[in-house]
Amino acid sequence: MPTTSDVIDESPGADAAATPSATLGGENKRSLEQITLLAFIIVPFVALVAAVPLAWGWGVSWLDLGLMVFMYFLGLHGVTIGFHRYFTHGSFKAKRPLRIVLAIMGSMAVEGPLVRWVADHRKHHKFSDAEGDPHSPWKYGETVPALMKGLWWAHIGWMFDEEQTPQQKYAPDLIKDPAIRAISRQFVVWTIVSLALPAVVGGLVTLSWQGALSAFFWASLVRVALLHHVTWSINSICHAAGKRPFKSRDRSGNVWWLAVLSGGESWHNLHHADQTAARHGVLRGQVDSSARFIRWFEKLGWAYDVRWPSEERVAARRKEPAADAA
Repeated sequence: MPTTSDVIDESPGADAAATPSATLGGENKRSLEQITLLAFIIVPFVALVAAVPLAWGWGVSWLDLGLMVFMYFLGLHGVTIGFHRYFTHGSFKAKRPLRIVLAIMGSMAVEGPLVRWVADHRKHHKFSDAEGDPHSPWKYGETVPALMKGLWWAHIGWMFDEEQTPQQKYAPDLIKDPAIRAISRQFVVWTIVSLALPAVVGGLVTLSWQGALSAFFWASLVRVALLHHVTWSINSICHAAGKRPFKSRDRSGNVWWLAVLSGGESWHNLHHADQTAARHGVLRGQVDSSARFIRWFEKLGWAYDVRWPSEERVAARRKEPAADAA
């Protein structure tokens, strides 16, 4: 699997017409994927707001809770292990079946088509917290009002910017893979599967429409909203707050209270200091479930050539002790 810098095609002749588009609308702002993504940002968010009074008044069943947790971590690790560490950064190599499964799992997080996600993230690393970064919270300046505006931009606003990241330039390796290109183009299909599966299970287990609707509310809508906001917090909060024990050229920080919910992604400072590392939580007590799964994949022979951060690499990226403050 190539690293981030290996796949960004800087040539002015990079032509998207050379291969079929990996998203149904290509680079168009009003593409079907973007309209779908907008709908499933708004609707789950409304469900998340409604979840508090509903849980207070009627509670949530163990079935709904179990489905919500399972679907949450399924999509979460599809994004953290698949979309991010594997497809974006090449932190390890994967056997073909694992490659396909990770692409589907990540698509079920409802965070947009795979190729668009990877292209945006590779561009983010190329220009991190500088001009050209698609989602830096420092876009508007460093005053409090500017940062508040920037946090909103980094959290959600950037996804609907008129300027779309050129996929052929930033993700040509994925576009050239017919299976990955097809999964990316099928984003709407995987969204429907992701949202319908809990309802089907809930209905079959309880043998009732009420069970299906309850599972859909908690394990589809609320789950997607929670996962969205945790993922987006890595773009916003983790580039505005947190400790920075490692040397990086941006403002990426470690935010400990997001570690479990983000699958270890909130140990963000080390990630920006060593982008291809398969483990982000490298210090004592830093929980990183994504790295644990990659280790299991490696032991099973599904993943290989894993870029584990050695003690020497970690030490070389450490700041002086006096510079460890947030």
